[in-house]
Parts: sequence; C-alpha cells; structure tokens
Amino acid sequence: MNLAGLLGQVVDLASNYYERRDSGRVFPETSAEQLRRAFGAAMSAPEHGQDAETVIADLARCAGLGLVAQTGPRYFGFVIGGSLPVATAADWLTSIWDQNSALYATSPAASVVEEVAGAWLLELLGLPRHSSIGFVTGGSMANFVALAAARHHVLQQVGWDVELDGLHGAPQVNLVMGEEAHVSVLTAFRMLGLGMRTAKHVPADGQGRMIPSELVKTLNGCSGPTIVCAQAGNINTGAFDPLSVIAEAARETGAWVHLDGAFGLWARLSDKLRHLVEGVELADSWATDGHKWLNVPYDCGVVACAHPESHRAAMNTSAAYLVRSGEGYDASDWVPELSRRARGFTVYAALKHLGRSGICQIVERCCALASHMAELLGKHPAVEILNQVVLNQVLVRFNKSDEYTREVIARVQQDGACWVGGTRWHGMEAMRISVSNWSTTEMDIELSAQAIRRAVQ
Repeated sequence: MNLAGLLGQVVDLASNYYERRDSGRVFPETSAEQLRRAFGAAMSAPEHGQDAETVIADLARCAGLGLVAQTGPRYFGFVIGGSLPVATAADWLTSIWDQNSALYATSPAASVVEEVAGAWLLELLGLPRHSSIGFVTGGSMANFVALAAARHHVLQQVGWDVELDGLHGAPQVNLVMGEEAHVSVLTAFRMLGLGMRTAKHVPADGQGRMIPSELVKTLNGCSGPTIVCAQAGNINTGAFDPLSVIAEAARETGAWVHLDGAFGLWARLSDKLRHLVEGVELADSWATDGHKWLNVPYDCGVVACAHPESHRAAMNTSAAYLVRSGEGYDASDWVPELSRRARGFTVYAALKHLGRSGICQIVERCCALASHMAELLGKHPAVEILNQVVLNQVLVRFNKSDEYTREVIARVQQDGACWVGGTRWHGMEAMRISVSNWSTTEMDIELSAQAIRRAVQ
C-alpha cells in the first residue's frame, strides 16, 4: 500500500468537500433507505478485501450523500462549532500518530501536551491553578466525571467510601439543580447510581436562571451530603445562573458546587461578557466542550476539579501492568478510559493558534451575530423573539402558534440554505438558533434570516 498516495487522495477529497460545503445544502435530501442501499446494507459482509484507494473513494462517495454541513457557517441547529483548519490538521496527525494516551508510559508526547493544554485552559478560563484536568469525549462525560468526584467527596465527608463500599447502605446524596438544567446532568446522576428522580429542581426565572431565594429554601431543606449543579449558558436561552450567589449559599451548607459550562464557560475570555460568569472560580468542579467555542473536532470535552484528590479517587485505574513512571501526567488518573484518543493535540494546536484574543474574537463575534439574527427576524410582524439574547442563542416563535412554528421550522430545514432546530420552551414550541461556528459571517446570518422569513411567508 502506498501510504503517501492514500493520504494525498484523502487531502483531495477533503479539499473538494470544503469547496462544496458552504455553497450546497446544509442538510442532505438523501433518505435513510437510499443511504442504506449506497453502503450495501442488503449485502453480506465482504468475503474478500478491496484495495485501500477504492475503499476510500467508495466511502467518500457513499458518505457524501448523507453528510450534514455541521462544520459550515450556516448550521445553527445545535451548539456545534466547526473545526478550525489548524485543529483539523492536528487531528489528522493525531490519527497518524495513533497514541494511546492513558499513561505517560504509553505516550510521553500525549501526556505532556495534555498537561500543558490543561494548564493553559485553567489560566484562560480563570479557574484555580491547582485544579486537576481531564480530557473526555464531550460535555456529557465531563459532567459525569465531575459529579463522580463530587459523589466521592461529599460521601467521604460523612465517612463513606463509595468506591470501595458502593451505594448500597450509603447516606443519601442530595442532588440540587435548576429546573432548566441540561439533560446531561440528569444522565450523569443516572449513570452514577444517584437516580434522576431524587434530584431537587430549583425554580427558574423566565430566562431559565436558577432563582437564588428558591435555592436557599431548597438547601435549607437538605441535610447530609449535597451537590448543587449550576449552569453557565442555558441550552435554549444562553442565560447564566447567578454563580456567585449560588456558591455562597452552597458554602454555608457545605455543599459541592458543580458548573455545567459546556459553551457558556468560554464567555470568561471576553471583557464584554465576563460579568455573566462572575463567581465561576468559586465552584468545586467545571465541565466544558472543546468542540463548541474552541472549535476543535469531535470528540473533546474538558473536566476540571478544584479537589484533585477527590477527582483521582473517583477515576483512578490501577493494575500491576499499568506502569506509573512518575515523570508525567497519567490521564487514566482523571478520566474513565484507558484506550483513549490523544485529545490534547487538537486543543494545544487551537490554543496556540488562536491565543486568548482569538478565542475572545470568536465568542464575541458569534454573540454579536446572534443578536443580529434576532434583530433581523424580529422586524417581521409574525415573529416573536422569546429570550433576551445575552449570548449565542436565539429562541423564535411564529404567529404565536405551536403548529405554525413547527411548520416554519420544517420549511427552513427543507429549504437547505441553513439548518435550525426546534425546542419546547415554557410550554411553547420554538425555533432554536445557535451561533457557534468560527467561520459564520454577517452575510451568512443575513442569508439565513432571509430563508427563515421566506418560510414564514
């Protein structure tokens, strides 16, 4: 096999994709059945292999029928950033190097790059420098790891070792969260054996922010180990829980504070937006996504913990054959996986390429473009903007009707000029627009607003 020739073929295919990406439909018209036929779902598994060049060409042809331009500038369906060219290039090298990054002993380079990138992230996000860091698959797993550390910590405080003795017979852990918290927090509770139904939901205001006085009432009704989950960036409105007040109330009861900041935590880098995350450093743990506003490829989430000993106790994997050299960072102390991608390379490349100012520009530009979208749509008499556009999220409703709103969303998706998603907010159907891509321009916003207005009419 000619590796250089194969990689050259991939470069050509990738270049062609990028050339077509911005001018074509954002969402494909191909049906699931057409894709199954293209990939050979009705065929038996291959008896004999094919040459690599043919396989790659066929893969690109079949996949091309069903790819969504998520990395493009007019994809607004979810909070999904497009991969920066430098991060994509680093990701290709990561695949070529194919390093298992569980231990320093398996890859010194992968170990040290995660150590350095992690320290830079703590500095840029204004988190305590002594905090531990782990690179995981995304925000959901970052929440899981942080809450595993929290579970260990609060149970240890009352004399229970959950890693050795499990949860059977353990003191019940109070789980406190805003009623607008992201579903991944509840999923983490479920996976940790803490139970979704046991969570205490604190009422939120009209923008989805936890109401401090209601939090205090809830905490006053708790006794024993307690975990409070706050949010930086509501998935629908972009709003932020009052972090300083939450941290102060939690401290008075000895509760652990976890912050789900999948995309909102990046506002910390902006002078214009930093007030939204005031008090973020007072939390005990944090979760965020690199593939949102840092715009690195999937999969890359980050968890940080102000109590490294609890973090390590919850995650550490040890066995006689897992050699600890003592020379560097062993990722398996901080994350669940042993076999894992070396995620630090893309983060390091993006941070070095953008610097603080570059990340700040992406965040501020996306927020300004979201406000511009709301302004353009809000001029139409049939349009109602449901949220205060404080970040990158815009909630839109049409003709004050659930049915009509769903119809407009469907029309926009069929049009293909952009892609937006639907949600349900305070009992109403709404269109949700998320601006998270480094390459989105004012022209992309205006073209997309025109497509949405056409769908309204």
